[in-house]
Amino acid sequence: MLEHIPTKEDILAAHERIKPYIHRTQVFSSHWFDDRVGKPCVFKGEHLQKTGAFKARGAMNAVLVNAEIAQGKGFITHSSGNHGAALAWAAAQIGESAYIIMPENAPKTKVAAVRQYGGNITFCAPTLEARETTAAEVQSQTGALLVHPYNNYDIIAGQSTATLELLEEHPGLRTLYLPVGGGGLLSGAALANHYFGNAKVVGCEPNASGDAYQSFQSGHWVPAQNHHTIAEGLKTSLGDKTFEIITNYVDEIMMVSEEEMKEAWKFAVGRLKQLVEPSAAAGLAVALKHKGEGPAGIILCGGNMDLDPWS
Repeated sequence: MLEHIPTKEDILAAHERIKPYIHRTQVFSSHWFDDRVGKPCVFKGEHLQKTGAFKARGAMNAVLVNAEIAQGKGFITHSSGNHGAALAWAAAQIGESAYIIMPENAPKTKVAAVRQYGGNITFCAPTLEARETTAAEVQSQTGALLVHPYNNYDIIAGQSTATLELLEEHPGLRTLYLPVGGGGLLSGAALANHYFGNAKVVGCEPNASGDAYQSFQSGHWVPAQNHHTIAEGLKTSLGDKTFEIITNYVDEIMMVSEEEMKEAWKFAVGRLKQLVEPSAAAGLAVALKHKGEGPAGIILCGGNMDLDPWS
Protein backbone atom coordinates (compact mmCIF):
# COMPACT_ATOMS: atom_id res chain seq x y z
CA MET A 1 0.00 0.00 0.00
CA LEU A 2 1.47 3.33 -1.05
CA GLU A 3 1.81 5.84 1.77
CA HIS A 4 3.48 8.60 -0.23
CA ILE A 5 2.79 10.64 -3.36
CA PRO A 6 3.42 8.25 -6.27
CA THR A 7 6.89 8.51 -7.77
CA LYS A 8 7.89 7.96 -11.38
CA GLU A 9 8.76 4.37 -10.47
CA ASP A 10 5.41 3.86 -8.70
CA ILE A 11 3.53 4.94 -11.82
CA LEU A 12 5.54 2.70 -14.12
CA ALA A 13 5.05 -0.22 -11.70
CA ALA A 14 1.30 0.41 -11.58
CA HIS A 15 1.14 0.41 -15.37
CA GLU A 16 2.94 -2.93 -15.61
CA ARG A 17 0.80 -4.37 -12.82
CA ILE A 18 -2.58 -3.54 -14.37
CA LYS A 19 -1.62 -4.00 -18.02
CA PRO A 20 -2.93 -7.60 -18.26
CA TYR A 21 -6.37 -6.52 -17.01
CA ILE A 22 -7.18 -3.21 -18.70
CA HIS A 23 -7.54 -1.82 -22.21
CA ARG A 24 -4.95 0.49 -23.69
CA THR A 25 -7.68 2.79 -24.89
CA GLN A 26 -7.82 4.37 -28.32
CA VAL A 27 -6.45 7.87 -29.00
CA PHE A 28 -8.15 9.71 -31.86
CA SER A 29 -8.66 13.19 -33.31
CA SER A 30 -11.26 15.36 -35.07
CA HIS A 31 -10.41 17.85 -37.82
CA TRP A 32 -13.62 19.75 -37.06
CA PHE A 33 -12.67 20.12 -33.40
CA ASP A 34 -9.12 21.19 -34.31
CA ASP A 35 -10.53 23.90 -36.58
CA ARG A 36 -12.99 25.01 -33.90
CA VAL A 37 -10.37 25.42 -31.16
CA GLY A 38 -7.55 26.55 -33.44
CA LYS A 39 -5.05 23.89 -32.45
CA PRO A 40 -4.50 20.15 -32.93
CA CYS A 41 -6.12 17.99 -30.23
CA VAL A 42 -6.22 14.31 -29.41
CA PHE A 43 -8.82 12.47 -27.33
CA LYS A 44 -8.05 9.54 -25.01
CA GLY A 45 -11.12 7.29 -24.99
CA GLU A 46 -11.34 6.14 -21.39
CA HIS A 47 -15.11 5.77 -21.81
CA LEU A 48 -14.10 2.63 -23.75
CA GLN A 49 -12.11 1.29 -20.79
CA LYS A 50 -13.16 -1.83 -18.84
CA THR A 51 -16.26 -0.96 -16.77
CA GLY A 52 -16.77 2.12 -18.98
CA ALA A 53 -14.44 4.55 -17.21
CA PHE A 54 -10.83 5.30 -16.25
CA LYS A 55 -11.72 4.14 -12.72
CA ALA A 56 -10.85 0.55 -13.69
CA ARG A 57 -7.18 1.55 -13.67
CA GLY A 58 -7.03 2.78 -10.10
CA ALA A 59 -9.32 0.08 -8.74
CA MET A 60 -7.32 -2.71 -10.35
CA ASN A 61 -4.06 -1.29 -9.04
CA ALA A 62 -5.42 -0.92 -5.51
CA VAL A 63 -6.86 -4.45 -5.51
CA LEU A 64 -3.64 -6.04 -6.76
CA VAL A 65 -1.42 -4.09 -4.34
CA ASN A 66 -3.62 -4.96 -1.37
CA ALA A 67 -4.71 -8.48 -2.34
CA GLU A 68 -2.88 -10.16 0.53
CA ILE A 69 -4.25 -7.76 3.16
CA ALA A 70 -7.84 -8.17 1.93
CA GLN A 71 -7.69 -11.91 1.32
CA GLY A 72 -10.92 -13.58 2.42
CA LYS A 73 -12.45 -10.30 3.61
CA GLY A 74 -12.81 -8.36 0.38
CA PHE A 75 -12.90 -4.65 -0.37
CA ILE A 76 -15.32 -1.84 0.45
CA THR A 77 -15.89 1.64 -0.92
CA HIS A 78 -18.51 4.36 -1.25
CA SER A 79 -19.29 5.53 -4.78
CA SER A 80 -22.01 7.07 -6.93
CA GLY A 81 -21.20 4.48 -9.56
CA ASN A 82 -18.04 4.39 -11.67
CA HIS A 83 -15.58 3.61 -8.89
CA GLY A 84 -18.02 1.18 -7.30
CA ALA A 85 -18.40 -0.74 -10.54
CA ALA A 86 -14.65 -0.66 -11.09
CA LEU A 87 -13.87 -1.98 -7.61
CA ALA A 88 -16.48 -4.73 -7.91
CA TRP A 89 -14.97 -5.75 -11.27
CA ALA A 90 -11.38 -5.57 -10.00
CA ALA A 91 -12.14 -7.58 -6.87
CA ALA A 92 -13.83 -10.25 -8.98
CA GLN A 93 -10.65 -10.60 -11.05
CA ILE A 94 -8.89 -12.06 -8.00
CA GLY A 95 -11.91 -13.85 -6.53
CA GLU A 96 -12.67 -11.39 -3.73
CA SER A 97 -15.89 -9.75 -2.58
CA ALA A 98 -16.68 -6.06 -2.98
CA TYR A 99 -19.07 -4.05 -0.78
CA ILE A 100 -20.27 -0.86 -2.45
CA ILE A 101 -22.04 1.95 -0.57
CA MET A 102 -24.13 3.93 -3.08
CA PRO A 103 -26.35 7.01 -2.70
CA GLU A 104 -30.01 6.21 -3.14
CA ASN A 105 -30.20 8.60 -6.11
CA ALA A 106 -27.33 6.98 -8.04
CA PRO A 107 -28.00 6.56 -11.79
CA LYS A 108 -29.80 3.30 -12.57
CA THR A 109 -27.20 2.36 -15.16
CA LYS A 110 -24.42 2.61 -12.59
CA VAL A 111 -26.36 0.63 -9.98
CA ALA A 112 -26.97 -2.09 -12.57
CA ALA A 113 -23.28 -2.13 -13.47
CA VAL A 114 -22.18 -2.62 -9.85
CA ARG A 115 -24.59 -5.54 -9.54
CA GLN A 116 -23.44 -7.01 -12.86
CA TYR A 117 -19.84 -7.04 -11.66
CA GLY A 118 -20.85 -8.81 -8.45
CA GLY A 119 -20.80 -5.91 -6.00
CA ASN A 120 -22.82 -6.12 -2.78
CA ILE A 121 -24.72 -2.80 -2.65
CA THR A 122 -25.89 -0.92 0.43
CA PHE A 123 -27.80 2.28 -0.29
CA CYS A 124 -27.55 5.43 1.82
CA ALA A 125 -28.64 9.08 1.80
CA PRO A 126 -26.97 11.16 -0.94
CA THR A 127 -24.47 12.95 1.31
CA LEU A 128 -20.77 12.37 1.94
CA GLU A 129 -21.44 11.98 5.66
CA ALA A 130 -24.00 9.23 5.00
CA ARG A 131 -21.64 7.44 2.61
CA GLU A 132 -18.78 7.43 5.10
CA THR A 133 -20.95 6.44 8.08
CA THR A 134 -22.58 3.58 6.17
CA ALA A 135 -19.22 2.40 4.85
CA ALA A 136 -17.83 2.32 8.39
CA GLU A 137 -20.80 0.24 9.57
CA VAL A 138 -20.48 -2.31 6.75
CA GLN A 139 -16.71 -2.43 7.18
CA SER A 140 -17.07 -3.25 10.88
CA GLN A 141 -19.39 -6.12 9.96
CA THR A 142 -17.26 -7.57 7.15
CA GLY A 143 -13.66 -6.64 7.91
CA ALA A 144 -13.29 -5.57 4.27
CA LEU A 145 -10.46 -3.24 3.27
CA LEU A 146 -11.59 0.32 2.52
CA VAL A 147 -10.50 1.66 -0.88
CA HIS A 148 -11.35 5.34 -1.08
CA PRO A 149 -12.63 6.37 -4.53
CA TYR A 150 -9.89 8.96 -5.09
CA ASN A 151 -8.09 9.97 -1.88
CA ASN A 152 -5.77 6.96 -2.02
CA TYR A 153 -2.26 6.84 -3.46
CA ASP A 154 -2.73 3.37 -5.00
CA ILE A 155 -5.81 4.71 -6.79
CA ILE A 156 -3.97 7.85 -7.92
CA ALA A 157 -1.04 5.80 -9.26
CA GLY A 158 -3.47 3.67 -11.25
CA GLN A 159 -5.34 6.66 -12.67
CA SER A 160 -2.04 8.25 -13.74
CA THR A 161 -1.51 5.46 -16.26
CA ALA A 162 -4.13 6.89 -18.63
CA THR A 163 -2.04 10.06 -19.04
CA LEU A 164 1.17 8.03 -19.13
CA GLU A 165 -0.18 6.14 -22.16
CA LEU A 166 -1.33 9.36 -23.82
CA LEU A 167 2.10 10.96 -23.35
CA GLU A 168 3.84 7.85 -24.66
CA GLU A 169 1.88 8.16 -27.91
CA HIS A 170 1.96 11.98 -28.07
CA PRO A 171 5.03 13.22 -26.16
CA GLY A 172 4.77 16.73 -27.58
CA LEU A 173 1.45 17.68 -25.95
CA ARG A 174 1.46 21.23 -24.60
CA THR A 175 -1.90 21.29 -22.77
CA LEU A 176 -3.85 18.56 -20.98
CA TYR A 177 -7.57 18.85 -20.10
CA LEU A 178 -8.91 16.64 -17.28
CA PRO A 179 -12.32 16.69 -15.57
CA VAL A 180 -12.10 17.09 -11.79
CA GLY A 181 -14.43 15.88 -9.07
CA GLY A 182 -12.58 14.16 -6.23
CA GLY A 183 -9.34 14.72 -8.11
CA GLY A 184 -8.01 11.19 -8.63
CA LEU A 185 -7.77 11.51 -12.41
CA LEU A 186 -6.47 15.09 -12.34
CA SER A 187 -3.83 14.45 -9.66
CA GLY A 188 -2.70 11.26 -11.40
CA ALA A 189 -2.48 13.10 -14.72
CA ALA A 190 -0.52 15.94 -13.13
CA LEU A 191 2.01 13.50 -11.69
CA ALA A 192 2.35 11.61 -14.98
CA ASN A 193 2.91 14.88 -16.79
CA HIS A 194 5.45 16.00 -14.17
CA TYR A 195 7.50 12.83 -14.67
CA PHE A 196 6.93 12.07 -18.34
CA GLY A 197 5.59 15.19 -20.09
CA ASN A 198 5.90 18.94 -20.43
CA ALA A 199 2.31 20.14 -20.77
CA LYS A 200 0.18 22.68 -18.91
CA VAL A 201 -2.36 20.72 -16.86
CA VAL A 202 -5.87 22.19 -16.72
CA GLY A 203 -8.60 20.86 -14.43
CA CYS A 204 -12.16 21.18 -15.80
CA GLU A 205 -15.05 21.63 -13.37
CA PRO A 206 -18.76 22.56 -13.53
CA ASN A 207 -19.71 26.01 -12.21
CA ALA A 208 -22.35 24.27 -10.13
CA SER A 209 -19.72 22.30 -8.20
CA GLY A 210 -16.75 24.64 -8.02
CA ASP A 211 -15.03 23.41 -4.87
CA ALA A 212 -11.83 22.36 -6.67
CA TYR A 213 -11.58 25.77 -8.33
CA GLN A 214 -12.20 27.57 -5.01
CA SER A 215 -9.71 25.34 -3.19
CA PHE A 216 -7.07 25.81 -5.89
CA GLN A 217 -7.51 29.59 -5.99
CA SER A 218 -7.50 30.07 -2.21
CA GLY A 219 -4.87 27.49 -1.33
CA HIS A 220 -7.24 26.07 1.28
CA TRP A 221 -9.45 22.99 0.94
CA VAL A 222 -13.09 23.96 0.37
CA PRO A 223 -15.65 21.13 0.70
CA ALA A 224 -18.26 20.60 -2.00
CA GLN A 225 -21.90 21.19 -1.22
CA ASN A 226 -24.84 19.22 -2.65
CA HIS A 227 -24.88 21.00 -5.99
CA HIS A 228 -27.03 20.04 -8.96
CA THR A 229 -25.12 19.42 -12.17
CA ILE A 230 -25.50 17.12 -15.15
CA ALA A 231 -21.89 16.02 -14.49
CA GLU A 232 -22.95 13.63 -11.74
CA GLY A 233 -19.46 12.15 -11.41
CA LEU A 234 -17.89 15.55 -10.60
CA LYS A 235 -19.91 16.46 -7.51
CA THR A 236 -17.41 15.11 -4.98
CA SER A 237 -14.93 17.13 -2.92
CA LEU A 238 -11.17 16.92 -3.26
CA GLY A 239 -9.43 14.87 -0.58
CA ASP A 240 -6.34 15.98 1.32
CA LYS A 241 -4.10 13.78 -0.85
CA THR A 242 -5.53 14.92 -4.18
CA PHE A 243 -5.63 18.55 -3.02
CA GLU A 244 -1.92 18.51 -2.16
CA ILE A 245 -0.95 17.02 -5.53
CA ILE A 246 -3.24 19.35 -7.48
CA THR A 247 -1.93 22.39 -5.61
CA ASN A 248 1.67 21.51 -6.48
CA TYR A 249 1.40 20.04 -9.98
CA VAL A 250 -1.70 21.47 -11.72
CA ASP A 251 -1.40 24.76 -13.59
CA GLU A 252 -5.01 25.91 -13.72
CA ILE A 253 -8.59 24.94 -12.94
CA MET A 254 -11.29 26.37 -15.17
CA MET A 255 -15.05 26.17 -14.74
CA VAL A 256 -17.79 25.68 -17.33
CA SER A 257 -21.54 26.19 -17.29
CA GLU A 258 -24.20 23.51 -17.61
CA GLU A 259 -25.04 24.82 -21.09
CA GLU A 260 -21.40 24.63 -22.18
CA MET A 261 -21.21 21.01 -21.00
CA LYS A 262 -24.46 20.16 -22.78
CA GLU A 263 -23.14 21.59 -26.05
CA ALA A 264 -19.84 19.74 -25.62
CA TRP A 265 -21.71 16.50 -24.90
CA LYS A 266 -23.78 16.95 -28.06
CA PHE A 267 -20.57 17.41 -30.02
CA ALA A 268 -19.06 14.24 -28.54
CA VAL A 269 -22.11 12.19 -29.46
CA GLY A 270 -23.10 13.90 -32.70
CA ARG A 271 -19.71 14.63 -34.28
CA LEU A 272 -17.17 12.38 -32.56
CA LYS A 273 -19.75 9.56 -32.38
CA GLN A 274 -18.54 8.79 -28.86
CA LEU A 275 -21.16 8.05 -26.21
CA VAL A 276 -19.59 9.75 -23.20
CA GLU A 277 -21.23 10.70 -19.93
CA PRO A 278 -21.70 14.40 -19.08
CA SER A 279 -18.68 14.39 -16.75
CA ALA A 280 -16.47 13.73 -19.77
CA ALA A 281 -17.99 16.76 -21.51
CA ALA A 282 -16.40 19.07 -18.93
CA GLY A 283 -12.97 18.57 -20.48
CA LEU A 284 -14.33 19.14 -23.96
CA ALA A 285 -16.17 22.27 -22.86
CA VAL A 286 -13.06 23.82 -21.31
CA ALA A 287 -10.94 22.93 -24.36
CA LEU A 288 -13.45 24.76 -26.55
CA LYS A 289 -12.84 28.08 -24.78
CA HIS A 290 -9.40 27.79 -23.19
CA LYS A 291 -6.53 29.62 -24.91
CA GLY A 292 -3.87 27.02 -24.11
CA GLU A 293 -1.17 25.98 -26.56
CA GLY A 294 -1.48 23.03 -28.88
CA PRO A 295 -1.21 20.22 -29.44
CA ALA A 296 -3.63 19.40 -26.63
CA GLY A 297 -4.84 16.19 -25.04
CA ILE A 298 -8.34 15.62 -23.67
CA ILE A 299 -9.23 12.55 -21.59
CA LEU A 300 -12.82 11.39 -22.10
CA CYS A 301 -13.18 9.97 -18.61
CA GLY A 302 -16.28 7.77 -18.78
CA GLY A 303 -19.33 6.59 -20.69
CA ASN A 304 -21.81 5.39 -18.06
CA MET A 305 -25.16 7.15 -17.99
CA ASP A 306 -28.87 6.39 -17.99
CA LEU A 307 -30.27 6.03 -21.50
CA ASP A 308 -34.01 5.61 -21.64
CA PRO A 309 -35.72 8.07 -23.97
CA TRP A 310 -39.11 6.44 -23.37
CA SER A 311 -39.19 6.84 -19.57
